[in-house]
Amino acid sequence: MRLVWAVAGIIFVIDQLTKIWVVHVMDLATRLNIEVWPPLLNFRMAWNYGINFGLLAGEAPATRWILISVAIGIVLFVLVWMRRDPPGRYGLISAGMLIGGALGNVVDRVAYGAVADFLNMSCCGFDNPFAFNVADVAIFAGALGLVLFPGGKNAS
Repeated sequence: MRLVWAVAGIIFVIDQLTKIWVVHVMDLATRLNIEVWPPLLNFRMAWNYGINFGLLAGEAPATRWILISVAIGIVLFVLVWMRRDPPGRYGLISAGMLIGGALGNVVDRVAYGAVADFLNMSCCGFDNPFAFNVADVAIFAGALGLVLFPGGKNAS
């Protein structure tokens, strides 16, 4: 479990530091758009009140607290899973990524009422309208890793 917590801590810190740097220090919250390496990478401010791609978005306090509760529930589920049936090293790293990312987005919801998304990537004539953050990448990669490397005592 130390590996899970170490990875979760690293992801959480990187996520929060990037959000503080880009949103507040670079003032993306006011500027709304900063071209970094156009068109491949831009910073675009997006306050996400829902889940991925703005699904279930609503500024109602109930929505915010429901999404916080769901994220904490998922974190607890993954922790219990890792404790009861620990996978191999890659599975533990994946669990840590998912947990660190989920907790990073929970902090945003508590602090701002929404998740601070700012990474925007486009390519090859396709203008991607969506933004995401380090936590989102970690959640996606962690969930994918848990599917690919479930391991466990009964795995061969």
